[in-house]
Amino acid sequence: MLKIRLARGGSKKRPYYHIVIADARSPRDGKFLEKVGSYNPMLPKDGETPRVSLKVERINEWLVKGAQPTDRVARFLSQDEVLGEKVKWVQGNNPKKGTPGKKAQERVAERAQREADRLEAEAAAKAEAEAAAAAAAAAPAEEAPAAEGAAEETTEA
Repeated sequence: MLKIRLARGGSKKRPYYHIVIADARSPRDGKFLEKVGSYNPMLPKDGETPRVSLKVERINEWLVKGAQPTDRVARFLSQDEVLGEKVKWVQGNNPKKGTPGKKAQERVAERAQREADRLEAEAAAKAEAEAAAAAAAAAPAEEAPAAEGAAEETTEA
């Protein structure tokens, strides 16, 4: 089976892709039959020079012969005026793609449990402090005059 796909070129951290016709079994950057375009993701999307250049006639011939474009290349081809009618690209619907993995979900649950325990402990400490303050407010009322009397004795001496 033939694929129309991207073959990576360029140096480290500076990608450049050739759009090639290749056998599906060959490696990404390996043997290919023909270069039919290029894609430079380093260029701005709406700059002077286009990011994607295609040999429309050659791609059309390969599509007639049965070559299947990959998702990314199908997106490029669907944006072209001539090939847009032949290649329909529909964005996939994968609702589970963005959900966190099992370990991440466990960490979130553990963090939520710790937060709940901390809030519960704070509430208990606050209630205990309020009870102690209420008890202290009731008990020092009797001892307050004694404290004032002791304060007067120290000031007279």
